[in-house]
Amino acid sequence: MTPAEAAPTAESAPPAAEPDSVAPAPGATPPRTPLVARAAAELIGTALLVAVVVGSGIQATELTKDVGLQLLANSTATVFGLGILILLLGPVSGAHFNPVVTLAEWWTARRGGAGVTPREVAVYLPAQVVGAIAGAILADAMFGEPLVKWSTHDRSAGHLLLGEVVATAGLILLIFGLARANQLRFAPVAVASYIGAAYWFTSSTSFANPAVTIGRSFTDTFAGIAPGSLAGFIGVQLIGGVIGLALVAIVFMPGREAAE
Repeated sequence: MTPAEAAPTAESAPPAAEPDSVAPAPGATPPRTPLVARAAAELIGTALLVAVVVGSGIQATELTKDVGLQLLANSTATVFGLGILILLLGPVSGAHFNPVVTLAEWWTARRGGAGVTPREVAVYLPAQVVGAIAGAILADAMFGEPLVKWSTHDRSAGHLLLGEVVATAGLILLIFGLARANQLRFAPVAVASYIGAAYWFTSSTSFANPAVTIGRSFTDTFAGIAPGSLAGFIGVQLIGGVIGLALVAIVFMPGREAAE
C-alpha cells in the first residue's frame, strides 16, 4: 500500500473527535514556553543554585572546622540541589543556569543543531548573572552575614585555572554528549553527579560556570572567590567550553553508511 492509498481524503475522512485536553501527544514537541518565563526560570534557578552552594558552605563552616567535612557537606548539598533544579526547571528553560552552556547551545544551533537564538542568549546571560548575585546575597542574608562583602579568597594559581578548564570541558562533554546520544532524560542525575565528583577531582572544586563565579565573588565566605580572580576563572571556563564542544564533535562523530 502506498502512502497515498493509506491516507484518507478530506472528504472521506470521518470527523475527528474533540480532544479532551490540549496536551501534545507523547513524543510530540511541546509548545515553546514564553521567553519571559524561560528568563525567570534561568534567574530563579541560578539564584537557588548559588544559594545552595554558598549557604551550605556557610553552614558547613559553622558546624565543623574540618575542611574535608566542610567540602563534603558543600558538595553533597550542591548535588541534591542542582539535580532538583534541573528536574524542575529543565522543561521550562532547559535549566542552563550557566553562560557557557547557553553559548555552547547557541553555537550548536548556529551550525544546524537545536539550540537557543541570539535573542535568547541576550536574555539568558543577564538573567543568569543577576540570579547568581541574588543567590549569594540571599544566602548571606539567611545566615546573618553582610549582604555584600567582596570575597578575599584568591584563586588565581595556575593549577586552579587548569582545574576549571577540565571541569568545564567535562561538563559540556557530558551535557551535549547526552543530547547526541538521546539520553537527556538522565541529565538531572548525570549533571548533578558530575559536579559533585568534580568538587573532589578538580583542584578548583569545579565552579565551571561564569555566572556562579561572579555571584560567589559577592560573599566572603567558604565558597567565595576574590574579584581579582574572576577574569582568569571566566576566561578558562570559556576555553573549557570550546574544548568540551570539540570533544563532543570527536567522540560523537556521526557514523557513515557503508557503501553498497
